[in-house]
Amino acid sequence: MRSCARRWGRGRLPLSGILLVIPPFLLALQLLVVGPRLPRTTRAGVEQEVTFSVISIEPDRNSGQRGSPSRRPGLEGEEEEEQEQEDGERSELARAYEDENEMHSRQMGPRALEVLPWAADEPSFTAELNRIITYITRPQLNCSRVLSPGQAQASQPPADSPHWLLCAEDWLLPATDRPCVAYSFSMDGLDADFLKTVSGLGCEVHSFDPSSTSASGGHHGNSLASNHGDGGVVSQHKMWLEWRAPRKHKQKTRGKLGSVSQTLADIMASLGHRTVHFLYADLLSAEWRVFQNWIESGTLQSVYHLVAQVHLQWAGFEVGGTNEEVLHYWFTVLQGLQASGLKLVHSSAGEGHSVLKQTVANGHSSYILSWANTRR
Repeated sequence: MRSCARRWGRGRLPLSGILLVIPPFLLALQLLVVGPRLPRTTRAGVEQEVTFSVISIEPDRNSGQRGSPSRRPGLEGEEEEEQEQEDGERSELARAYEDENEMHSRQMGPRALEVLPWAADEPSFTAELNRIITYITRPQLNCSRVLSPGQAQASQPPADSPHWLLCAEDWLLPATDRPCVAYSFSMDGLDADFLKTVSGLGCEVHSFDPSSTSASGGHHGNSLASNHGDGGVVSQHKMWLEWRAPRKHKQKTRGKLGSVSQTLADIMASLGHRTVHFLYADLLSAEWRVFQNWIESGTLQSVYHLVAQVHLQWAGFEVGGTNEEVLHYWFTVLQGLQASGLKLVHSSAGEGHSVLKQTVANGHSSYILSWANTRR
């Protein structure tokens, strides 16, 4: 047994050798475990690896309270005071425009105004005019029952041609168990029959006239105090339609707008309306730019019936170019209305035969057009 022990002792690794092996073994183990977590160094000719992290960023509503406020495009050169005020109003704006955002979420969304080809191979006054006259004198929707001016009871289309008609098909009228909303924009008082009709339907009616100095009934003034529940009562507002989107929204309290000119979307938001069932507009040659704003903003998706007078005797506000270009622009806008869902129900020609200051035989100076929205 002693000889076996001696043989085992001679083959065993000395204790000092074992102690020398342990440190390198621990070092190698540490490198295997910790090494992959260490950042890699960059050597010449070797591209450094970049680690990307996915970070969820929530909107910081108090970002204007600490650090330097970041400027949005278009605000370069504005005073710091305006930026701080705008940052401070963000929470209030979000609440004030909550109804407007909900309204737009149901819409098809903004639509760019699509420029159409010329009516002929080259710009032609006659070709462009003929195309417009043909378009605005041929109804696109045949209605078996209509609402005539001043009437609140639907009937068959009258034999004579009234100034306007509202299509009274059941699927185009608001539900009987829900209140309807009507707007009228007119400065000449020719909307009296329209107001009578929509009041007779029990709608919540709002009349807008910046030149008005007296009220026949309902609320009056520059405030947009809504008359919810007052069916048939006409609320009058000393206000008009704007086609330019304001550079900044500085909404104050709901129902109070400092300016006497606002876009339709802003007016609807201030009154808390998601839908306007009946809208009358005689905008005195501002209709083309207003129509363009409605098309491009998507507001038309919230209008069920539209009665509007179009003026052809001159180009209109902020519309320029040659006569051929103006006619081409008008037709492009009309096509944009159709692309937004409006179908022509009725057309009534006005007096005069002047189009862009030229006397024409086959056209009139103005037309009252009635549309119904078939995509609501």
